[in-house]
Amino acid sequence: MGLTVSVNRVRSLSIVLQDVEVVLSERELTSQQKMELHVIAENCREVLSTLEKTLGKYHELASTSEEVGKRAKKAWKRFTWEPDEIRELRSRTTSNITLLNAFNGRLIRDNTVQLLRQHDDYERRIILDWLTPIDYGTQQSDFIARRQDGTGRWLLESDDFQTWVEGSGLTLFCSGVPGAGKTIITSIVVDHLCAKFQNDANVGVAYIYCNFRLQQQQKPTDLLASLLKQLIQRRPSMPECVETLYKRHCSERTRPSLEEISKVLHAVAKDYSKTFVIIDALDECEAPDGGRRKLLSEIFNLQGGKGICLYTTSRCIPEVEKEFEGSMSIEIRASDDDVQRYLDSHMSQLPSCVSRSNELQEEIKTEIMKAVDGMYVPPPRTCSVGN
Repeated sequence: MGLTVSVNRVRSLSIVLQDVEVVLSERELTSQQKMELHVIAENCREVLSTLEKTLGKYHELASTSEEVGKRAKKAWKRFTWEPDEIRELRSRTTSNITLLNAFNGRLIRDNTVQLLRQHDDYERRIILDWLTPIDYGTQQSDFIARRQDGTGRWLLESDDFQTWVEGSGLTLFCSGVPGAGKTIITSIVVDHLCAKFQNDANVGVAYIYCNFRLQQQQKPTDLLASLLKQLIQRRPSMPECVETLYKRHCSERTRPSLEEISKVLHAVAKDYSKTFVIIDALDECEAPDGGRRKLLSEIFNLQGGKGICLYTTSRCIPEVEKEFEGSMSIEIRASDDDVQRYLDSHMSQLPSCVSRSNELQEEIKTEIMKAVDGMYVPPPRTCSVGN
């Protein structure tokens, strides 16, 4: 009986080792897993080495080409008692089998969890793309890449902007003439907020860049869906209300209505203690069916009691300005410091006769500053829309 149990344990150790080898061939190990496996492997080698020495004492070793399990079986046939040495060896074998089984089980479990996570991520991407294929992130990356380092600080450091960021449910309306740099300033605001709250899961940031050339993509439903998509992306899991909306329409191959998107957007926004919504170039959202008014109506409704902070930019158009009467506002115009930084960074691109003369560079910069004075003025003033 003792012989059978001992041989079975040796066989079990061999089988478990083979199972672990199969699992290892299918995945890469972390540094921690490699370290753990190394310790177990060393113990196994020590047990097998001790086994060979013990079997040798009973002069029943087979040819060196035979497996350890076979040699163990032949040797144990010679005795019916259980010496302390054999009992200890069997205990160590059992211990290593237990460790290997546990290690193998964790690998399989981790692999299963990883597969489930990959499946969830795949379904998540499917639902997000179903909401809207538009990704404003690429535009954000393009706009912020055009920024000259240090520009836009006047806005970020202004009292009104600081009040807007620290407040709740506030609106900051920024108007400016064409070419004033409103879109680049917006990208600076988005970049600032994303960096400031990147580790705060309770704060949401969503933004839209309107473009008069893309009117078919700027219907209120599409724009709200874009905001919803971005807020979902910051959540660790897909909200149930979004999954329900997807399943309801996916099977029928239909699209959700403005009311449905708005309702789900309200539900998702509630998961955040504070949400920043940024809309650039609102004046370029010119849907003929009153789309801009519908969009603002939904956004203003979303603001009510949910801590939504709204930032918008637009040209100075009375129809748009009227929507923000009584809100905080800032007029966007490039400051002298911003223009100076831009010119300083581009002096090296001028002919060598200019780059070698500081006096000539200063003269050129002074003349350019005067030339743009009609459009760009010193740091902006705050104002009240409608006054």
